[in-house]
Amino acid sequence: MAGLDVATMDMVPVALGARSYEVRIGQGLIGRAGAEIAPLLRRKRVAIITDETVAAQHLAALQDALAAAGIASESLALPPGEGTKGWPQFARSVEWLLEQKVERRDVVVAFGGGVIGDLVGFAASVLRRGVRFVQIPTTLLAQVDSSVGGKTGINTPQGKNLVGAFHQPSLVLADIDVLDSLAPRDFLAGYGEVVKYGLLGDADFFDWLEGNAPDLARDPAKRQYAVRRSVQMKAEIVARDETEEGDRALLNLGHTFCHALEKATGYSDRLLHGEGVAIGCALAFELSQRLGLCAQEAPSRVRAHLRAMGMKVDLADIPGDLPDAETLLALMGQDKKVVDGQLRFILARGIGQAFVAADVPGDTVLTLLRDALRQRG
Repeated sequence: MAGLDVATMDMVPVALGARSYEVRIGQGLIGRAGAEIAPLLRRKRVAIITDETVAAQHLAALQDALAAAGIASESLALPPGEGTKGWPQFARSVEWLLEQKVERRDVVVAFGGGVIGDLVGFAASVLRRGVRFVQIPTTLLAQVDSSVGGKTGINTPQGKNLVGAFHQPSLVLADIDVLDSLAPRDFLAGYGEVVKYGLLGDADFFDWLEGNAPDLARDPAKRQYAVRRSVQMKAEIVARDETEEGDRALLNLGHTFCHALEKATGYSDRLLHGEGVAIGCALAFELSQRLGLCAQEAPSRVRAHLRAMGMKVDLADIPGDLPDAETLLALMGQDKKVVDGQLRFILARGIGQAFVAADVPGDTVLTLLRDALRQRG
């Protein structure tokens, strides 16, 4: 992996008082992980939890980098995939950390995508009533979204992320070189979260993405800019609203639709999270237009850009059967964004102008879903 010129590393602060930390973004960061993590350690050892796919590709490089800084490490590799993010692997992780005699002042490393980051962060939050952890996200989705902001948790039969805790990492290391090893579909799924940031609050960033996003997979400089701008936006929102009492809900643009679709497809490879976000963003803009909040040009432009990137945009793009509109609407009722029994949607007055709406008429949503399902034929 390429050596890191520290001058090219971006450092984005997440300002949360005593729980503040940095997100460091650059090339070759895994190779520098020992030097980056060492200042956090009271004793020179860490426990790493990863998944089998990441372990096969990158674990040796990480452990070599830690060893070069005199840091001993033990690792646990869990099965890859969304199915890992539940009670059985959570219990396995906590018990393994206890077996490693991880102490209150030690550091746990979450090395993987969003599933590993969420699960390991939750394990760290409850272990000895809270130990510190470092996120080393290995997917685009995790680098721009799930590794930042301290949301941790697991899925249950009742829904996604319904059990968890807010537990901020002590450091996030986003090595953009590691994204080269992603399958094209996984990279694109992560892009669903990147484009979300432009859509929710930065029209200029969306303009930039329209012109530059096709180059992200092969141009490290553009990739680093996209990751940095996404992280900056998330960090600013989290600093204002750590526990999602207000502004942080904006980060859920597209997610009310997405989570219902993920549950309807069994959290399977039929629909990756970022793909669901992209479809959800398209539906949220369509809903906004139907409610008279934005011009027709906005949803058309969103859909055109997602199509140009080769992403899933419509319910028709999801393989296999889907339940009817009434069932999908009922699944949305299990979402964490329900307040006093009312669904909250993130709607938009235009690109870069999202807001939280709690009074969306259910019949309008139902009609939208019926129309989207009808297009599946």
